[in-house]
Amino acid sequence: MDIRQLRYFLAVAQEGQVTGAARLLHMEQPPLSRQLKQLEEELNVTLFDRSGKRFKLTPAGELLRRRAEGLLAQLGETVQEIRELDGGVRGELSIGSAVSCISLLPERIARFAEAYPLVTFKIREGDHFLLGELLERRKIELAITRLPFEASFDADKYAVRRLPSDPFVALLPTDWGPSPADQAIRLEELAQLPFLALKTEHTTAMHELIQGEFRRSGLAPRILCECSSVALILAFVSAGVGATILPKSVTSTLALTNIRMCAIEQAEFRSEVGLVWLKDRHLSRGALRFMETFAGEQI
Repeated sequence: MDIRQLRYFLAVAQEGQVTGAARLLHMEQPPLSRQLKQLEEELNVTLFDRSGKRFKLTPAGELLRRRAEGLLAQLGETVQEIRELDGGVRGELSIGSAVSCISLLPERIARFAEAYPLVTFKIREGDHFLLGELLERRKIELAITRLPFEASFDADKYAVRRLPSDPFVALLPTDWGPSPADQAIRLEELAQLPFLALKTEHTTAMHELIQGEFRRSGLAPRILCECSSVALILAFVSAGVGATILPKSVTSTLALTNIRMCAIEQAEFRSEVGLVWLKDRHLSRGALRFMETFAGEQI
């Protein structure tokens, strides 16, 4: 078993068929099929269930997939670490971001790209569950996310650098709520409006924080819609469907057409933000330099 065979195996596992994997690998199907068969014979196991239209991993195949991804990722990290011994900052930097943190990236990436033109970026967006999976599969080096990080019960595997906290603000249609001269709105007023909640299937901490602030005031929001997309929620607000509460930084790179942003009176709750990575992973020089772009800045 060699590195080449592992790459072939992972391509078939990803595509679910030899045809698609061969196309992905830019090779003919027969030699790919032979390599896959040789790998199974060497291990004396069946790696794929071939009974359906698409190949499915057997338990042995699933185990090999996890191990192979880890081995190839560690190999890539080792190569990168060796190349960085000359002091250069180059290569691909893979970053994950929670849906509500994407707005923190554009300006930083623009400045970073100007300072380090040999670094390219790959950005993945998702909830905590997906970001945790991408970190563990070594598909990303860093994740910027709301805290607490809800990806895993084994929190000890992650290193976390806390960033300045982010105040919550109310967002509502321009002709709703207090008079235009007012820059703030009370929770009591928000509780009377149709409410749009940012919530994903696997990430609930921020949603619960907002709900808890209502409960502490003896209130409950009139939830009209739960949605995992910031852009969709803001589109609904702009269309006059409802109001929402989001971290202020979420709005920093978005055009708030027909939307008012108000401070929330007598509510001092804030969203905690952090950078997360695996403790046992070597971080590239590019990742370390990018983390420095957050030092000393207010969100």
